[in-house]
Amino acid sequence: MIKILFGAIAALISVILLMPISIKLLKRLKVGQNILHYVEAHATKQGTPTMGGIVFVFVISVVFTIFSINQNSSLGYMCVATFVAFSLLGFLDDFLKIRHKDNLGLKAYQKAFGQLLLAIVFTVYSYLNPFIGTELVLPFVMKTINVGWWIIPITIFVFLASTNAVNLTDGLDGLASAVTIAFLIAIFTILHIEIQVLTNAGTALNYLTELKNLQLLTAISIGGVLGFFVFNANKASIFMGDVGSLALGALLSAICIFSKLTLFIPIFGLMFVCSVVSVIIQVLYFKKTKKRVFLMAPLHHHFEKKGVNENKIVVIYFVITAAVSALTVAITLCVI
Repeated sequence: MIKILFGAIAALISVILLMPISIKLLKRLKVGQNILHYVEAHATKQGTPTMGGIVFVFVISVVFTIFSINQNSSLGYMCVATFVAFSLLGFLDDFLKIRHKDNLGLKAYQKAFGQLLLAIVFTVYSYLNPFIGTELVLPFVMKTINVGWWIIPITIFVFLASTNAVNLTDGLDGLASAVTIAFLIAIFTILHIEIQVLTNAGTALNYLTELKNLQLLTAISIGGVLGFFVFNANKASIFMGDVGSLALGALLSAICIFSKLTLFIPIFGLMFVCSVVSVIIQVLYFKKTKKRVFLMAPLHHHFEKKGVNENKIVVIYFVITAAVSALTVAITLCVI
């Protein structure tokens, strides 16, 4: 636990120290956010430096590599590879937006193809890995079930859904980073419970070591994202951009998938789910009736249009995520 604590603190301090330098550099390079014309409330944010996700992606990856040297951590390194791969896709999207001075970036089909390709690659790795295979841990009871070949479409869907969900939630200052922090804390706790259950069951030491390193990565990620939140909270000095949001969605997915905790994602990520579902409902209903269910989608923009303060929305999202996570952990501890 000392290593985990030091890893989280190292990531936190590193991001806090690097962020002011990055903000100055991005301003000098004129890497600013282009605000959509129909989001009037955000007009004052035009030109705010973006692509800040590069900092926490770099720090989390490096700090984890340093703290996990000479340990059995193939799953942890593959999580980092997933993190970086989706970050590069997001970087390309952000780069095109900045270069063309609009908010379009990659075309929808290009972005979807890139996400699908990466999802397939990491799904195949997961399927063939002897530690993961076709098993999933059931929420609350912490027992595994074998879903057979269904694990392939499930895993691909989770990667695609999670990356887009975090991306859609990244619409207010500090929103995506705050919810991600709460999510990561919940996963860290469930990973600890899973490790204890498997230890009592006499599970192979190699797999336990892998899970402990995933827990280390989770703690380092908490520190890294928390350091970014200091600068991303309202009024944001910097935005994470797609380079950060796509990476975070992939990281959350990878940690859960590689620890067989996939089914916990829609529970701990309830507010991410709300973002995706609200957009789907809005689009489908509008196509059918030419009317809108929400004043604006995703859901956080609907609340913003209703006059709810931006900071209050972030706090509400964080509190709901934390409360649902705490309840899930409490029930799990009672059941097992």
